[in-house]
Amino acid sequence: MYRKYVFNLRKSRILMRLNVDSTDCVTMVQHHHIKWHLKCGSRNLLASLFLCAGFLLASSAFAEVSVQGVRLADNQNNTRVVLDLDQYARHKVFTLSSPHRVVIDLFDTKLTAKARRFPAVQGPVQNFRVSKSQDGTTRLVLDVSSAVTASSFVLDSNGSSGPRLVVDLTPAGVSTARRTVLVVKSVNPIARQERDVIVAIDAGHGGKDPGARGKKGLLEKDVVLAIAKRMARIVNEESGMRAVLIRDDDRFISLRGRIEKAHKHNADLFISIHADAFKDQRVHGSTVYVLSERGATDEHARHLADRENAADLIGNVKLSDKNETLASVLLDLSQNAAIGASFDVGSEVIQELGSVGKVRKDSVQQARFLVLKSPDIPSILIETAYISNPKEEKNLGSGRHQEKIARAIFNGVRDYFYNNPPVGTKVARLSRESASGAQYVVRSGDTLSEIANRHNVSVTNIRSANSLRDDRIKVGQVIQIPSRQRT
Repeated sequence: MYRKYVFNLRKSRILMRLNVDSTDCVTMVQHHHIKWHLKCGSRNLLASLFLCAGFLLASSAFAEVSVQGVRLADNQNNTRVVLDLDQYARHKVFTLSSPHRVVIDLFDTKLTAKARRFPAVQGPVQNFRVSKSQDGTTRLVLDVSSAVTASSFVLDSNGSSGPRLVVDLTPAGVSTARRTVLVVKSVNPIARQERDVIVAIDAGHGGKDPGARGKKGLLEKDVVLAIAKRMARIVNEESGMRAVLIRDDDRFISLRGRIEKAHKHNADLFISIHADAFKDQRVHGSTVYVLSERGATDEHARHLADRENAADLIGNVKLSDKNETLASVLLDLSQNAAIGASFDVGSEVIQELGSVGKVRKDSVQQARFLVLKSPDIPSILIETAYISNPKEEKNLGSGRHQEKIARAIFNGVRDYFYNNPPVGTKVARLSRESASGAQYVVRSGDTLSEIANRHNVSVTNIRSANSLRDDRIKVGQVIQIPSRQRT
């Protein structure tokens, strides 16, 4: 949906990977399309964009990702193929039949001589074949003896080695949930490096700016602050996520000041909560907005005009020492990626708000709201309801209804991040574990509540998934970990 906003790169195929401060940020640009794996910090995003823009302007050759080695292991549950990389690579994995094959496409990638010395075949894998297309795609084909299901994920760099692409092959018809994952209680260095996803929650208006007023006297600034606080509490209860309240009391903060606070906390998402008003009291329902194309263009022009003073425009890297063309490219890439991600998260939130009440527009709308104009943080503005509508004013004043709204927004945000987890976050790991349907082998000293907390599920759900009557477990017992549940 957001492709029309993407900066035209004339069919350029660019894949960039950068590791900064032990945190990885990924920017992809391919055939007029940017897919943004949410930033781990605005400094990293700018560094990626800066190098990307430099590539475009200099028209220099871009170094390919190297596959350093290929490993194969077979066990009773599945067969695992591991590709050792020197940096992150975009990939696609699928299966073919007649005959049965597993295809791994690696874009802008090459195999080193060492990687071409394939391991001895085992399990269903009977042969390895490799080819490379003119567009830089390396295709690795695994001939297999029978139909299999293939799933993949990426393990982060651990300092001594680069990222690893893991492809698990499971016999067709056998649930991948049968895999056994032994979780060690001690926290390893990689786990300690995991960071939380940071959600900046902005209660609109405040202080001298009351916002809209309902017929019964309910003020927008008060109700949206109540919703924001409820949502912050829910976010902070979620393992791997942390909320930042832009304002936590009745104070006035400038629109620019709100954006700056989100930047200060390296927010992964900015949400501005409001309650709409209209002269026709019959109008009702919620709406989600992202920045319009014109709004982005206006902000782009303003930033370029002010770049002499833009020491922290996108992260902590100045644009004042960049020529106008380079600065323009940087802003285009960053702003359009942010708008694209905003559309995605906004769509998830709309779907959830529909379970609470009427949605006035069932698709994401666009407007030139200043508070949405951060060039490197996905941002959405939610008009939760019409405070000018008597029924909705009554609902907005209800703590129970405020809780429903806050939880609906959170559910949409959580769904987005689990589908698009920022690299290096705890959510990224939890997302992988949830998708794989992990099992846990009980160790000495474990409790059911501790296991539930570790895997971000409820004790009730674990009991239900394992038909447990109470919380008693035994050492060596295999516990099925259910997928994460909707709150």
